[in-house]
Amino acid sequence: MSNDKCQIGDFLNYLKNERNYSPHTISNYARDLRFLTAFLKDKKFDRLAAREYLLALEKKRFSRRSIARKLSAARSFFRYLMREKKVRENPFQNLVTPKLPRKLPNFLYPEEMARLLEQPLMSTPLGRRDRAILELLYGTGLRVIELCRLNLNDIDHGEKEIRVLGKGAKERIVIFGSFAGRALKDYLDSGRPFLTGKLKSAACFVGRRGSRLTSRQVERLIKDYAVRAGLKKKVSPHTLRHSFATHLLEGGADLRLTQELLGHVSLSTTQVYTHVTKERLKKVYDLAHPRAK
Repeated sequence: MSNDKCQIGDFLNYLKNERNYSPHTISNYARDLRFLTAFLKDKKFDRLAAREYLLALEKKRFSRRSIARKLSAARSFFRYLMREKKVRENPFQNLVTPKLPRKLPNFLYPEEMARLLEQPLMSTPLGRRDRAILELLYGTGLRVIELCRLNLNDIDHGEKEIRVLGKGAKERIVIFGSFAGRALKDYLDSGRPFLTGKLKSAACFVGRRGSRLTSRQVERLIKDYAVRAGLKKKVSPHTLRHSFATHLLEGGADLRLTQELLGHVSLSTTQVYTHVTKERLKKVYDLAHPRAK
C-alpha cells in the first residue's frame, strides 16, 4: 500500500462528510488506522498479513474489545479502498473477530430519571435549555451527536416528530411526548432567544454565546446534573438513550418499533435491552416473592 497516510485522510473525510460519523468515532478510527499503518510499513498486505496483524494485537495483550474495534476499522478502511478501486480485495473480510462478552447497557430507573430531570433551574435560559435537552434525550432515544446536529426546521411541533440524520447518513423520524414537547417549547420561546441574541443560527440547541452546542458540552452538563441529583452511577447522554429503550420495552413496546426509533440497523443490537429487562425482572422477583430464595 502506498500513500497510506493520504488514503487514511481521504477515508476519514468520507466518514465525516458522507457517512455522517461523529468526531469521537472518527478519532477512534484515526487512532486504530495509525496502529495498522505502523504494522504495515512497506509490506504487501494480504490475508496472511491480516492474520499476522491479529496475532500482533493479541501479543500486545489488547483487550478483546480493542482488538475487535481495530479489526473493524481495518475492515471498513479496506472496504472503502475497494470501492475506490485502490485494492482488489479486503484481506479482513473473512477474518474471525474475537467474540465479545455481552455487556448490559447502563440505564436509570424511572425514579432516578425523575430526579435527574428535576435538576435544571427553570428560571434561567440555560436551565430551560438543559431541561429540554434531558427531556428530549430521554423522550426520544436520540444519540447525543444527533441532538447537537438538530436544526429548528427538523422539528414538527404539531405532529411531535423530529427528522434525524443518524449513523451512515440514514434519515429517520423520531417522536416525542408531551413532557419533551412542553420543555422544548418553553426553551424555544423563553430560553433560546436570550442565548442567541442578534445572532442568526439554524441550530436548535446553542451555548451561552449562541453557537451550536457540542457533544462534549452536553456530556459535561449531564454529568454535573447527575452529581447534583445524587446519582451514584456514571451517567452520560448514552445512559438516557439506554433508559429510553429499556423503559419502552418494559412498558410493552414492540422490539422492532424500538429498533426503528433508536435507528439500529440490526435487530440484534436492540435485543440487548431485552436482557436488561430480564435482569430487572429477576431482581424484582428475588425481592418480592417469599419463595424466591
